Amino acid sequence: MAGDSGMAGKVALLLWAQTLGLAGAQTPQLLVEPPWTPAVLWDRVTLTCQGSGTAGDTTWYKDGRHWWQEGPDSFTVTESGTYQCQRPGTGLSPAVTVSRCSVTSVSFYRDGKKLQTLQDGTELSLSPLQRNHSGRYHCRGRWNTWGVGAVGAGDSDSAG
Repeated sequence: MAGDSGMAGKVALLLWAQTLGLAGAQTPQLLVEPPWTPAVLWDRVTLTCQGSGTAGDTTWYKDGRHWWQEGPDSFTVTESGTYQCQRPGTGLSPAVTVSRCSVTSVSFYRDGKKLQTLQDGTELSLSPLQRNHSGRYHCRGRWNTWGVGAVGAGDSDSAG
């Protein structure tokens, strides 16, 4: 009898694991390429709905509303928003927010000293290039992000 009880426990555990596995398979995953968080349009974002179901039967939701019936499994985003996908017989995928960014200004530095800030362009011209232009350069950008309500700054370093 003790052996039967152990076998029943193993069967119950196996059935429980299979049930969890099936439940997990019913939620599609929304893959983002490039895989940045948050995703921004300037990176040319591609969303792919991955999960069970027939290819080409993907339903897409944008900002919580039905957006594209029988759409492709993958597409390149052209508008900021929050996206989800669903395949036949599955639940909704987790949401992915894609925002739109705009660079507002770029400041350039040489050896830690600010050279200039450009509002419209992103290039620092050192022409004609001279020996006294050598040093460690870096730039600092400011951008606005719409769709997530944030303002950010970034750095890029270059030695020359």
